[in-house]
Amino acid sequence: MQTTNTVLMVRPFYFRRNEETAVNNFFQAENERTDRLADLAVTEFDNFVNILKAAGIKVVVVQDPGRLDTPDSIFPNNVISFHHNKAIIYPMFAENRRNERLLNYLGKLDMNGIHFEKTQDYTAWEENNKFLEGTGSMILDRVNKIAYCSLSDRANEELFHIFCEDQGYEPVVFHATQTLGDLFYPIYHTNVMMSIGTNFSLICLEVIRTEEERELVKSKLLATGKDIIVITEDQMNHFAGNILEVKNIEGDPIICMSSQAFEALEDEQKEQLEQHGKIIHAPLFSIEKYGGGSARCMMAEVFN
Repeated sequence: MQTTNTVLMVRPFYFRRNEETAVNNFFQAENERTDRLADLAVTEFDNFVNILKAAGIKVVVVQDPGRLDTPDSIFPNNVISFHHNKAIIYPMFAENRRNERLLNYLGKLDMNGIHFEKTQDYTAWEENNKFLEGTGSMILDRVNKIAYCSLSDRANEELFHIFCEDQGYEPVVFHATQTLGDLFYPIYHTNVMMSIGTNFSLICLEVIRTEEERELVKSKLLATGKDIIVITEDQMNHFAGNILEVKNIEGDPIICMSSQAFEALEDEQKEQLEQHGKIIHAPLFSIEKYGGGSARCMMAEVFN
């Protein structure tokens, strides 16, 4: 199945702009006043969790105890992913993000009656400076067993192919870049510019700059029956690509995003998206501005 009714989320302790990730995440703004930033992030997080629960989605919350330097713990989908009886742990670009692996995600899930028989750990690749940051760097079409990956410092091509071979996915590799002044820089995570739901894909095609790669991705999506919803680079910069389809306990599709992303979409795009599920959104402005990630990054889907 492509979607789940259960997500794991991490309530942050001391959220801030992570200086170690800002070197290649150009969505992160410079810190202004930081004395209230952690509190603002917690408020936004708690409100988002309440909105998800009200929509009938099961949320397992891990509390970051604040014992380690984990400014990005609010984004667990980069660190771990779940595949029915298996949990997969990923190598992280930023050294301080590796601390997040000590937050005991599996223990918290176990306490909630969710158990995994196997774990697969790719973190040894960090010794070779090769990284693959979970479902941030890869977009998984779980039904058709296709993985899409825009290469960057956070998404190593060799390791991506190894992941696909290990997990039985067909790899689709491309390059996506964002515009900064007159220059183009790799987009740090694929899930900023692309998402896949059961019957749709919302994607910023214009940031795939070569026609050959753009047609490769588009043709693969069409061949798997996806309704393609195209967003602009400006909409991507407002996190309109960082969305996630889940389902509620009754099995109804729910499409989650931030309020900034929702407001960036045109009415026609919203109508097209609503053909595939009910849209819910929450204000995540501080998390987006300083963390450089949005709603999708905050949710690790739990398949068990």
